[in-house]
Amino acid sequence: MLGEGILKGLSTTAMNFFASFFTRERLTTVQYPEERIATMESARVFPFLVYDGGDWEAGLRCVSCQICEKECPPKCIYIEKSTDKKPDAVGKPQFYPTRFDIDVSVCMSCQICVEVCPFEAIKMDVDYEVSSAERFQGFLHDRKQLAKSNEYYHQIHPTEAASVDAALEADREKARAAAAAKAAADAAKAAAAVEAAKVAKTGPVDGGANG
Repeated sequence: MLGEGILKGLSTTAMNFFASFFTRERLTTVQYPEERIATMESARVFPFLVYDGGDWEAGLRCVSCQICEKECPPKCIYIEKSTDKKPDAVGKPQFYPTRFDIDVSVCMSCQICVEVCPFEAIKMDVDYEVSSAERFQGFLHDRKQLAKSNEYYHQIHPTEAASVDAALEADREKARAAAAAKAAADAAKAAAAVEAAKVAKTGPVDGGANG
């Protein structure tokens, strides 16, 4: 029947409207901002930078590889790489971004930056309240504004964050095992070199009689 879908939609709206005076379950609206609907774990708004530990600047996972900047479709990420290295949260010397800005007025929340990041350093936030009275610079978020702790990441995306932490810990365990194996090989090589030097200094042992 012509218009059947419209009538069904209007009847659903009418039932919710009148029933909402008698039962709260039919009240489909919330009184924002006093009331808020909890965001889903899969929700995504704008990117943020993850850091480990208590110091956002020292703990940033970002090593300024600039892959996200190159792959960003609307080109709203701006990165400047450091010329020196400093220890990260686990003590490994890394390059770091001296500048990391995202223009959220241009960002299309596509999540490509998250997908291409090899260091799990950039993730999608669920915070949608980013309005600003300043029309231009107010929407250009710098690295300090973008930096949020790994604990915050676990709060908004607990399943994903747990999986990421497990993968990072597995990579670190492999690195530790490789470092230990290399140290053992270097120690064995050094011991062999010392033994060879001793032999060269004292000369070979002659077990025969002199004629």
